[in-house]
Amino acid sequence: SSNVWTADMLTKVMAYFHAQEVMFTLSSLQMSIKSYLKNLLYQPRQLLSEFQQLDQQQFQTAMKYLFNSRKDHLEVGNISLDWDKTRERIFQSPGVNRTLFLVTLDKCFLALSVLDCVDILSQVLRVSAVNYLQPDVIGSLPNVLQEDAFRNLSTVFKDLYDKTSAKTQRALYGWMKQILQKSCNMSEFNESTSWVSAENLWILGRYMVHLPLEEIMKISLNEIRLFISYDNATKQLDTVYGITPELAQAFLERINSSGFDMRNTSTIYRQDSFSFSFMAVLGLLVCFYDDMEQMDAAVARALLHQMIKCNQLRGFQAEVQKLKSQLLNIAMQNQTLNDILGSLSDAVVGLTSSQLESLSPDAVHNAIATLNQVSGWAKSQVMILSSKYLSYEKVLSFYTVSQMGALVTGISTQSFYSMNPKDLSQIIQGTTPQYLSDLSPAQQQGILRKIAASGDFSSSVKDIQGAFFKEISLSDLWKQTGYNSSMMKEKELRRSQALCLYELLSKKYYPVDLLSTGQLVKGVTCQLIESMGTDFFLNTFKFFEKNLHLLSPYQVNCLAWKFWKVSNASIPPFLLSVLPTEYLEYVSGPLCVPFIESLGKTEMDLLNPSLHKKNAVLQKVQECLNGSIADEYDVDLLGNLICHLPPAFLRSRMSLKAMATALYQFKLCQQLSHEQKTEIKYKLLELYGSPNNWTAETTLDVGPFIALMSKGELNVLAEKFPDIILQIAKTIGPISSAEELLSTVFESVSNASANIESSLSRPDCLGTRAPSSDEIIKLAEANAFWSVQELKCMDAGTFDKNVELLGTVSGFNGSQLIALKEKAKQVWGSLPDWKSYHIVSLGRIALALTEHEIQELDLHSIDTISVLSQQTEWTLTQARSILQGFLEDSGQTISTLKSFDLVGLGAILCALNSTEIMSIRTAEFSAAVARIGLLFCSTPVLRQFKKMTESVFSTATSWNGSTLQDIGTIAGGLNEDELKAFDKNLMTYFQPIAIRCIPPEIFQTLSPEQIANLGPENAAMVTRLQREHLNASQLQSLQLALDGARTSTPETQTGASTTQAVQTPAPSAPCLSGLGIWLCAVFTLHLPF
Repeated sequence: SSNVWTADMLTKVMAYFHAQEVMFTLSSLQMSIKSYLKNLLYQPRQLLSEFQQLDQQQFQTAMKYLFNSRKDHLEVGNISLDWDKTRERIFQSPGVNRTLFLVTLDKCFLALSVLDCVDILSQVLRVSAVNYLQPDVIGSLPNVLQEDAFRNLSTVFKDLYDKTSAKTQRALYGWMKQILQKSCNMSEFNESTSWVSAENLWILGRYMVHLPLEEIMKISLNEIRLFISYDNATKQLDTVYGITPELAQAFLERINSSGFDMRNTSTIYRQDSFSFSFMAVLGLLVCFYDDMEQMDAAVARALLHQMIKCNQLRGFQAEVQKLKSQLLNIAMQNQTLNDILGSLSDAVVGLTSSQLESLSPDAVHNAIATLNQVSGWAKSQVMILSSKYLSYEKVLSFYTVSQMGALVTGISTQSFYSMNPKDLSQIIQGTTPQYLSDLSPAQQQGILRKIAASGDFSSSVKDIQGAFFKEISLSDLWKQTGYNSSMMKEKELRRSQALCLYELLSKKYYPVDLLSTGQLVKGVTCQLIESMGTDFFLNTFKFFEKNLHLLSPYQVNCLAWKFWKVSNASIPPFLLSVLPTEYLEYVSGPLCVPFIESLGKTEMDLLNPSLHKKNAVLQKVQECLNGSIADEYDVDLLGNLICHLPPAFLRSRMSLKAMATALYQFKLCQQLSHEQKTEIKYKLLELYGSPNNWTAETTLDVGPFIALMSKGELNVLAEKFPDIILQIAKTIGPISSAEELLSTVFESVSNASANIESSLSRPDCLGTRAPSSDEIIKLAEANAFWSVQELKCMDAGTFDKNVELLGTVSGFNGSQLIALKEKAKQVWGSLPDWKSYHIVSLGRIALALTEHEIQELDLHSIDTISVLSQQTEWTLTQARSILQGFLEDSGQTISTLKSFDLVGLGAILCALNSTEIMSIRTAEFSAAVARIGLLFCSTPVLRQFKKMTESVFSTATSWNGSTLQDIGTIAGGLNEDELKAFDKNLMTYFQPIAIRCIPPEIFQTLSPEQIANLGPENAAMVTRLQREHLNASQLQSLQLALDGARTSTPETQTGASTTQAVQTPAPSAPCLSGLGIWLCAVFTLHLPF
C-alpha cells in the first residue's frame, strides 16, 4: 500500500481479519507471519511463484524496500523493525537470490524504470553470477534497451566476465552484438564494412575477444584510429586475457594499417614532458607482436618493457617466451648484457644461469631497481643475482635488504644469521613483508635465532607478522613478556602457540578480546568452552562461527555439545552433523533446508573426518532432498556438499537441468574420487553430447573433466582446439590423474612442431627428435612422455634454459631422471665443479644421483640442503650421503649444528643414528622441535627425538597439551608406559599425524577411556594395522571417538533420546497463503528472525 502507516493501522488490520472470521491476537498474527516468512526463505521456488502473482504496485513496493530503502529500521505504528538484518538474511540465501534474479528478469522491466532494474540485476548478480547467468537465461534479457541502461548493464557483465562460463560469455557477446547492431544504421553497413565502431569496441570491452577474425579485418581504419586514441583503450586492452594470437595479430594489423608505424621510435617516445609509449596503448596485444624485420634495439627494449603484463594471458606462455627471447637478442645487438641489464624488464627471467653468472656485480647493482620488481624467478636465478648484488654491497644491512625486493630469498641463511640483530628487527618490521613469507623455513629460523640470541626478542616479537610468527618456538614464546591481545590480530599461529598464548593472555584479558583476534580461537580448549555461562557462550558463538576454518574437528564437536546443552532448540543445524549419528534424526521437515545450507557453506572434512560419519550425514542430506537433485535451486542449496555426494546418487538422482549449474561447483571440488568423476563424465556426455560435436566454449567449460574422456575423444578435441586442451592440461596436476590427456597433449605438441632437430655432435642422435624449449614449456607435466633417447639428445642450451621446469615433472621415471642427470654433467661439467645454484635447479632430477655422486658435490650451504630435503623420494643411503656431505663441506659436526641447520636438513634428519641425535645441542633442538615434529621418520629415530624432547620439555609424563601439540610426530616415539600414563583429556592434543606414527603394538596399550577421548580427527587417523591390534572394548571406544560422542561430562549418559525436540517453525495459518499478506509481513509486522 502507498498509504502512510499510522499508529491505528495495526488495529485496522486486525479488524479486517476478524471480519473474515479469522480469530487472531496481534502476537499470534505476528508469530504466524514470522513463521510464514521464514518458510518462504527456505522455499525459494514457492517464493518465486508468490512473486510472480504480485500486481505491479505490490512488486514496486517489494523492490523498493529490498533494493532502494536506505533505512536501517522501519517504524510501523508503534513497532520498530530491524530492516537491515532482514535484508542481510534475504541476500545470504542463494535460493532467494536466484528467485530475485529470475523475477527481476521476468517482471522488473515492465514494472520499474529500466535503470532501476539494471541496478537491481547488478546487485543480485554480484552474489553468484556463475550460477545464475546460464546461456538459456541470457535469452530472457531485454533485446531493446535505452542507451544508458544498456551501457550500465553491459558494464555489469564486463565486470563479471571472469565469473561466468565460456558459453555464457559467448551468449552475452551475442546479446550485446544484437543490440549494438540495432543501434547502428545498418543501411550504412554491408558485406565489406563492419558494425564495429570505435564506441562499440569500447562497449564490448573484454567481449571483443569473441569477434570473428573476418569481422576484425572489416573494421574501418578510422574507427580503429579513433578507438586507440580513447583514454581508456589501454585499460581495456590490458584486460583481454583470453585473446588468441590470431585475433591479436588481426587487431595489430588493423592498427598498423590505420597509420601508426610501430617500428618508428619517435612514435614510441615523444619528445615532450610526457614520455609517452605508443606500445603501452596496445595492452596485451603486444604479447603477440611479431614484426621483427629491421627492428632496432630501442624498439625491442620498449616492447619488452610492455610485455611484463603478458603473464596474465590465459595461455600461450610458450609463444610469449619465444617472442621475448627473440626481442632479447635484438635488444642486445652491439651491447653487452652488463650494459643493458636494467632495461630488459622481466625478460631477464629468460636468461640462463650461465648468462647470469657472466654478469658483473656492478651491473646487477645498477639494475637492482628493475630486478627487484620482477616476478617469476627460478630459485637458482635468485641465488646468482643475490650473490652478485651482495658481493658489490660488501655489508649486508637493513638498507641493502630493503633494496632487493624479490631477490631477498636468494640471501643465504648464514648471511642472515651474520647480520646485525637491529637490522634484522627492522627487516621484520615490514620493509618487504610480502617477500619475508617467501623465505625458506631455514632462512626464517636463521633470522629468529639471531634476534633471540641478541636479547632484544621481546620488542621484536610484536612486529613479526603473518605466517613468519609460526616459526617461533614454544620455548622462545614462554621466555617473552609484554604480549597483548591486539598484537595477535596480524599473526598466524600454530595450534600449540595459540594454546600457550591463550592461557597466558587470559590472565589479563576478557575472553571476548581474545576470541575477536581470530587466530587465538585455535587455543580455546574444550574445558574452557564447557565452563562458559549460557549467555556468554551464545553471545560469543559468532566468533567461533566466523573462524570455523581455524578450529579443529574436536573443538567444533565441543561447541556442538555445549550448544546442545544450553540451547538445543536454537542449535545451528550444521552442528547436529558433528554429534553422534542418532542426533541426525532431529533433522527433518523445516530443519532440512537450513541444515543443508549451513553444511554447504562449511568444509565437510572439518566437521566429519570419519568416513562412516560422513556417509551418515550424506544419507540425511539425500533424504532432505527427497532423494534427488531436481534443479538449480538444489545445486544452490548444496554448495560445497555436492563434492561429497556418492557416485550412485550423482548417476541416477541428478537431473540434467541441475548438471548444467553443478558443473561450475564440481570444478571447485578439491578431492573428487575416480568414481565420482566417472559419473560426472557420463552426465556431461548426456548433457552436451559426443565430444566430437563440442564447441570451443563447451570444451573450456568442461575443463579438467576432459581428462576422463577416451583417447579417441581426446584426439578429436586436441585436433579441433589444441590451445584449449593445452591450457586445461596445465591445470591438471600429476600424470597419475590424467595420463590419457597428457599423452594426447604430448602427441599434439609433437605433431605441431614435427621438429626432427638432432645434435650433430652425437652420432647416436641422428634421426632422433630433440626436445625444444618451446615444446618443454608447452608440455609441462606432459614432458614425462619424452623417451630416454630423446632426452639424451636434448641440446645443451635447451637443457640449461629449462632444467628447473624439467625438475618439477612428477611423472619422470628412474631412467628418464638418469638421462637428465647425465645431461646435466655434460652441460655443467664434473660434479665437484657444480655450484649450489646448479644443484638447487635440479629438482627431482637430483634423485638420480648415486651415493658416490652425492659425495662429490659441494654441499656446504644449508640452503642447498634445504631444497634437496624437499624431495620425498630419497633412499636412506642417499639421505645419509647428503648429511655426510653437508657436515664435511661445512666443517661442522652434529654437536655444532644450529637450529636453522636442523630445519634446513628436514627429512634428511631421519638418516641420523641414535648417538648423533643425542649429540644435538638442546637449545638448538628446542628451537627447531616443531619443524622436526612434521617429519615421518622410522620409530627408532622418533624414539631418540622423544628423548631429546624430554631434555627440552622435561619427562614425557609431565607434558601438557601445548607440548604434545607442538612435537607432532615425535610423540610416535613414546613407549608403552609413557603412553598409558597420559591423562585421557590430553589425547586430543596429539597431532593427527602423530597418531599414525605410533607402532600398533604400542597403540594397543591405550585404555578404552584414552581411545574414547582421542577426538574425531585423531580417531579417523587410526590405521588398519593399529585397529587390528585393538580388543572389542577399545574398538567400541574408537567408534565413540569417531562419532563425536560426549565422553567428558555426565551428560553422556542422557543421550539424544531424553533431550527436548529441536524447535521447528510453526505451520503458517491458512489465511496467510497469499503474497499480499506476505508483503504485509515483510514491510509491516516483521520481527527480527
